[in-house]
Amino acid sequence: MRAFPVVMPSGQKYWTVLDDDLEVVPVVDQWLRNLRFGRDRAELTTKAYAGGVALYLRWCAATRREWTTAGQDLGLFMIWLKHTPAPRDGEAPVIQPGPGGKPVRGERRINRVLVAVRGLLAYAVSVSQAPRSVLGQIYELADSRDLPAEAQGENGGLFYRLRPVHWLREPETRMDRAEDAELMAMFTTARSARDRLVVLLVGRVGLRRGQVAGLRRSDVHLLPDSRALGCDYPGAHVHVKRRENANGAWSKSRHAWVAPVDFLVVSACDLYYEERFRLLGAGGSDFLLVNLFREPLGAPMSPEAVGELLDRLGVRAGLNRRVGAHMARRAFASNAVDAGAAADEVQALLGQKRLDSQAPYLFPDPKRIRAAIERVPSPRGLGGPEAGR
Repeated sequence: MRAFPVVMPSGQKYWTVLDDDLEVVPVVDQWLRNLRFGRDRAELTTKAYAGGVALYLRWCAATRREWTTAGQDLGLFMIWLKHTPAPRDGEAPVIQPGPGGKPVRGERRINRVLVAVRGLLAYAVSVSQAPRSVLGQIYELADSRDLPAEAQGENGGLFYRLRPVHWLREPETRMDRAEDAELMAMFTTARSARDRLVVLLVGRVGLRRGQVAGLRRSDVHLLPDSRALGCDYPGAHVHVKRRENANGAWSKSRHAWVAPVDFLVVSACDLYYEERFRLLGAGGSDFLLVNLFREPLGAPMSPEAVGELLDRLGVRAGLNRRVGAHMARRAFASNAVDAGAAADEVQALLGQKRLDSQAPYLFPDPKRIRAAIERVPSPRGLGGPEAGR
C-alpha cells in the first residue's frame, strides 16, 4: 500500500492509495477525491490522509483483517504504528517492541493517522461500504461538560457530541518564533535578490510558504496609489488569494485578503525585478517567484523549494536550529504586537478570519512583560492614610 499523486485532466492534483498490485483502492479514492474537489481541501491534505490510510490498509493486510470492520481493533493498530517502521524496498519491516525500544512514530503522528482512518471509515459507512456498527467502534457519545469553558458556547447549555474512542495524549510542545537576529542573518547571507525577498515575505509580511509560492506578479501592488490598476487599497501591498496553482502552492486562508508591505519589501521587490529581467528577460511566468539559477529556468518556485531555500540560508548563516516560514510568521505577529498593534490589526495582518486564531502566533517580548509589571504602582504610591508612614 502506498500513497500516489493523481493529476486530473484539468491539471488539478490529489493523492490516492494504490494496493500491492498498483491498483487504486476504489472507496479510498472516492473519499480522497471528495475531500479535494467536493470539500475544497488542499492537495497536501489529501497527501497526508492518503499516507495515513495507506498505513492502516497495510496493517489490515499484514494482520489479515477486513479494513471495513477493523475499527474495533484500532488499539492494536496504534501499537503497530508506534513500533513498526515503514518497510524499505526489498526489506521486511523490523518490529521493535518493548519498553527499551524507541518509538517509530510519536503521539502526534499517530493521532494524525487516526484522524485519516476515522474519516475513511465514516465515509465508507455513508456510502454503504461498511456496516453502521463501525461508527460505534470509533466514536463514543460524549457531552459538553468535559470541554473547555470557551468551547461550551455562550448559553452554557448541555449538548452532545461524538468523541473519538482512540487517541493518545500528546506531550505539550513549546512553539517558538524566529529571532530577529536569525532572520537578519538569513537575509544578509542570501546570495540573490530573490532569496532576500523570500526572507522578507515570511518575516516582514508574515506569509506562509504556500502563500509565498502562490503569489502572482499581478497580486503585487507597490505604488502609493493603485487605483489605476483597479485596486482601491491604499499604499503598497500584496493580494493573497486561494487558487489552483501549477506548482502546488495553496493558501490556507479560504478568503482572499490584503497584506500591506513596508519600504523594505518594496525595495526588495524592485531589486528582484531587476535581477529577474537581467537573467530571464521580459515576459515569462506570471508567478512572482521563479527559478533563476536552475532548470527549468522561469518555472514557478514550489512551496517545498521555498522551505528548502530557508533551510539552506539557515545553515549558511550558521544558525543552531532550523528556522522555517511558520517561525518567521510568528516573529512577524509578535513584533507587530510589541510595536503596539491591536488584536484586530494583527488578525488582519495575518489574514485570519477569527480573532482568537492569532493566539499561537504571539510571543510577547520579555522586556514588554517586564515593563508591564513595573507599571503596577507600589503600595507607597497607592495613597491613603498609611502611605506616608
